[in-house]
Amino acid sequence: MNAVEIEQAISELAEQPFDAVEFPYQFLAAFGHKETTLKRLRAGNNNPSDVAGGMLLRNHIHLAVCAPEQVGATLAALKASPATAHAKAKVKFLLATDGQTLEAEDVGSGETVACAYSDFPNHFGFLLALAGISTIKEIKDNPIDVRATGRLNKLYVELLRENPDWATDARRADMNHFMARLIFCFFAEDTGIFNGMGLFTQTIDQMTERDASNVHTVMSEIFRAMDIRAADRNAAVPRLPNYANGFPYVNGALFSGSTEVPRFTRMARTYLLHAGGLNWKKINPDIFGSMIQAVADDEERGALGMHYTSVPNILKVLNPLFLDDLQAQLESAGQDKRKLLALRRRIARIRVFDPACGSGNFLVIAYKQMRAIEAEINVRRGEPDLRSEIPLTNFRGIELRDFPAEIARLALIIAEFQCDELYRGQREALAEFLPLAKENWIVRGNALQLAWLGVCPPMGAGVKLEVDDLFDTPLDQAEIGFENEGGETYLCANPPYQGSVGQTGQQKADMAKVFAPLLNTYKDLDYVAAFALKAAQYNNKTGSASAFVTTNSVTQGEQVAMLWPLIFQERNVIHFAHTSFLWSNLASNKAAVTCVILGLTANPGSDRRLFDGEIVRAVSNLSPYLVAAPTVIVTKRSSALSAIGHMQSGNKPTDGGYLTPSTEEKDEILAINPNASRFIKRYVGSRELINGGGRWCIWVEDDDLTEAQKISVFRARFDKVRQMRLTSNGTQANENAATPHRFVFAPHSHHAAIAVPNVSSERRLYLPCELTGYDTVVSNLASVIYDAPLWNMALIASRLHLVWIATVCGKLKTDFRYSNTLGWNTFPVPLLTEQNKADLTACAEAILLAREAHFPKTIADLYDPEEMPENLRHAHEHNDETLERIYIGRKFRNDTERLERLFDLYTKMTAEAAKRAPTKKPAGRKKAASGSAQGELQ
Repeated sequence: MNAVEIEQAISELAEQPFDAVEFPYQFLAAFGHKETTLKRLRAGNNNPSDVAGGMLLRNHIHLAVCAPEQVGATLAALKASPATAHAKAKVKFLLATDGQTLEAEDVGSGETVACAYSDFPNHFGFLLALAGISTIKEIKDNPIDVRATGRLNKLYVELLRENPDWATDARRADMNHFMARLIFCFFAEDTGIFNGMGLFTQTIDQMTERDASNVHTVMSEIFRAMDIRAADRNAAVPRLPNYANGFPYVNGALFSGSTEVPRFTRMARTYLLHAGGLNWKKINPDIFGSMIQAVADDEERGALGMHYTSVPNILKVLNPLFLDDLQAQLESAGQDKRKLLALRRRIARIRVFDPACGSGNFLVIAYKQMRAIEAEINVRRGEPDLRSEIPLTNFRGIELRDFPAEIARLALIIAEFQCDELYRGQREALAEFLPLAKENWIVRGNALQLAWLGVCPPMGAGVKLEVDDLFDTPLDQAEIGFENEGGETYLCANPPYQGSVGQTGQQKADMAKVFAPLLNTYKDLDYVAAFALKAAQYNNKTGSASAFVTTNSVTQGEQVAMLWPLIFQERNVIHFAHTSFLWSNLASNKAAVTCVILGLTANPGSDRRLFDGEIVRAVSNLSPYLVAAPTVIVTKRSSALSAIGHMQSGNKPTDGGYLTPSTEEKDEILAINPNASRFIKRYVGSRELINGGGRWCIWVEDDDLTEAQKISVFRARFDKVRQMRLTSNGTQANENAATPHRFVFAPHSHHAAIAVPNVSSERRLYLPCELTGYDTVVSNLASVIYDAPLWNMALIASRLHLVWIATVCGKLKTDFRYSNTLGWNTFPVPLLTEQNKADLTACAEAILLAREAHFPKTIADLYDPEEMPENLRHAHEHNDETLERIYIGRKFRNDTERLERLFDLYTKMTAEAAKRAPTKKPAGRKKAASGSAQGELQ
């Protein structure tokens, strides 16, 4: 369940007659707990509560229904309960109710809620953790956004059911525009913008039939009134009805054009009145838009309420981009009125541009933060009532879909009114709010197909165009009359993350438009890379700075070598960055996306800032791997940079499955031909190395072929391999059709080998690796070093090597992706003495012995971070310390320090290697157009 579904379930529960017996089960069901869990609780199982009328669900809540006026005492009893305090209970919340009042407490924070029972849905955000949803302050403190989203969704779905033509592509924009009008009316009637609180909802309630037969007519007249100035209403044809005359002239094109309204059903009318009954004055425009954008999208409606970008995460982008600097200037100015005035003028000329703005979260937060600074300036200058000099037209955006674009514009309008009311008072806010201005701030279109300079032109280059319709602006009329001489522009966005696999046809076309003139290998880049490059181009042309949220994939692996040289050619540097963190939403138990934040500019100061969780460091340079290191890009190598073993891909069969029988097939072969056992070996890839279990392969050396062919089942399988390879489209398969008894790539040898899975879980503290012999063949789903000294295993199994490959090799989804050419061959290792090698050999032996002590546990069992045996953990820690002393004479403090040292050593070693070999021209680049490294900026 998501937050919207939970709120609806809780609201329905509060409206029902209170049932003391059923309440605990109904309450847990509302938060998404399964019927099987509730059945066990009903049966008396798994309920260790020791409080009368109590129910304790481990890892969640201890609650109790009590006698009237005993709620406070019952909550105290729950708190003092030994069952609550028991270590295995792990109780997060306490709750007591008598059906009249309700009290709850967060055990961890000590925060409490006390309210009437009927009012507890207004506090549902306090308890969201019961559904596996991280508590988010904005929702916890003010659930109106979630409640409004749920109400509007019900209304939207019901209206489309009754008006299927409004769901067609031809009319969907009309439907979305209608919803934007509704949201404005709900907000306006609760804030005094309309004359009379609740005017819109009350008018619909009083003037429409209960069967909803005339709702569309009444609402259409109200909308028509808001497009007619007061002085012109007497001449309006047809004449406005009296109930519509009470609504003010709004303009701003929100109510211009068609006033057609979809037809309502009785249920739709009820949903409308329920939505209007909420207090829309408390709407947070900075999160509401993101919550509601799924309402109008058929594919996303199943994720309703999950589209939420938290304010703290947005500020991770905006603060280091420019808000921190404004705050620092404010503090430096103190009470100096001249400096304060200069800062206010600077703020008024700042533009914020989001080329993937969605419902406007970044723009709204930026606007509200800037208004707060401006208000403080005005207070210090003794001008608290001064009208804001920050125009909404300074906040520009591009959005592909029409409804989020409309909501983004509306969110900025609402934010402006709320800021005026907060800093100047309601009277001043109301006096200046209407009529709405007609300027456009949000362009609807494909950001990767549009010229960003046209949407947000460079300083002082505003193109004066008349805009006829704020809420439906043609792309060729994106500009408004606007001058910004001497101002600054900042780009910020949370663009789409689509990986190289699974991009739509349009997304592939977008990537081609941005990259095809510059790079041959761009098809392996994530979609977000195009936004990063266009931002770098824009920065170079305009002197702006940008900051994007993106998946960490563009700062890892092969994508670094493809993308970042193009960014650096545009004279951009990384002036700040947030290392990997989780960017989650309001879905229950929904896996968060691992993201980074990249700050780019072509006009950097002397310092760069690196944010790692709560730690902020000033560094001299940031590499594209988000490490305080020189701007160096790690590329594949065919041989090892360091004096270490030769690692290669494992053995590749290309056999149609005929050389790699299943366990059942292997057993059938041996049952008929016991002598065949000498030709069957264990066959392992990533899965088998980590989880154990058997796969098998037929392995016949050339010298043994005559003997093997005496076994009929082998002859038959070899024939099928030959046929498969002859008919294959692959050159390698064709070339090996004459040797069907052999794998197409077969480096397997009689020597011991160190095998490394190509894919493994990021949860492990160390990379899995295994020592194998001749009787085990390593597949091409793993990498392998044959006849390697055992100290090589100490390198692979180290924390140093894990953080290296996690950075330079990239990941497959969230799993580590190992590469011999990119991870092992580039791994920088100091020149080792014989004593170093002996020490590391002893460490590898200790790791193997520690594993052996827990036989038959698998790598997966042994390296579970929560279950790792102490002797094995100790062996690895000793290995880490032994290796790291070779690097710096002590153990590294953290992974950041490890990476910085590795990149420093890599830089020095590659420089030395370059002196010994001729420089090769990088592959994949295209010659830049003359006059610009990247040609014409789009």
